[in-house]
Amino acid sequence: MSDFKLIGILAHPARPDTHPVAQDIANSLRDCGIDTWVHTVWDEDSVRREVAKADIVMAIGGDGAMLRAGRVCAEHGVPVLGINMGRLGFLTEIEGPGEWQRRLDQLLRGDFWIEKRMMLQATLLENRRRVIGCYSALNDVVISGSVLGRMIQIDSYIDKHWATSYNADALIISTPTGSTAYALATGGPILPPELRNILMVPMAPHLSMDRPIVLERGAVVDIEPTPENQHQVVLTADGRVVARLDEHQHVRITSAEPESRFVRMRERNYFYRSLLDRMEPRVNRHGPPRMTFDE
Repeated sequence: MSDFKLIGILAHPARPDTHPVAQDIANSLRDCGIDTWVHTVWDEDSVRREVAKADIVMAIGGDGAMLRAGRVCAEHGVPVLGINMGRLGFLTEIEGPGEWQRRLDQLLRGDFWIEKRMMLQATLLENRRRVIGCYSALNDVVISGSVLGRMIQIDSYIDKHWATSYNADALIISTPTGSTAYALATGGPILPPELRNILMVPMAPHLSMDRPIVLERGAVVDIEPTPENQHQVVLTADGRVVARLDEHQHVRITSAEPESRFVRMRERNYFYRSLLDRMEPRVNRHGPPRMTFDE
């Protein structure tokens, strides 16, 4: 049996259907002698203190809820267990509200493992030295124009050496987790979550580098808008616009510490089957598999 003392529950603030599920889970945990707290209206700042005291946080919703929970919990090394009530649920572990009771019993038995996933830190600098802001992302950091469809011009540097200049709608800097999100939609490769590489994917490039680049572990990426830009360039982290890049400012992207931690109850090689089940209908047109593997 596990020795959990406090489990936090984060329902989706904009999804009222997640709120009674959160309360039902809290009641079951209390019946087992485990303290809980429940947030149905929350943001990252409002839950930080309570997250720090929790052994595990359960997030109810879709991948957006998991991203928010993953960011705030990473600061305190608290694992997140996701219950999917969204659409895809790439990051969640429990498939739906009807499954939580069985999985809760498994959790309390200690029958689970912890998966660690790399995060990014985007640091906004002025005159290449003064730090203006720092932003974390579990999926990706995106440099784009403030107006949809307006091309931007940016210089990119890898490990402080000039790499190339992009003329594109945006440049996506992604983690392996984010490789199945925005980066995938723009033609990027799929990276397994245990990697610690950074992925660079241009969006709608014009007469410039049009291929994704996978960087080695520990790489440092600097992105600087060129003087030719006629429109505002903005910085987005996990879908949130966090800053506008003015003249003499640039963004430095590195892998971040600490990592996000997710509770997993499936096999450790779950990733590819889970991915393919979501990306294509699981229809075996040729009958049962012809090949089996001994454990």
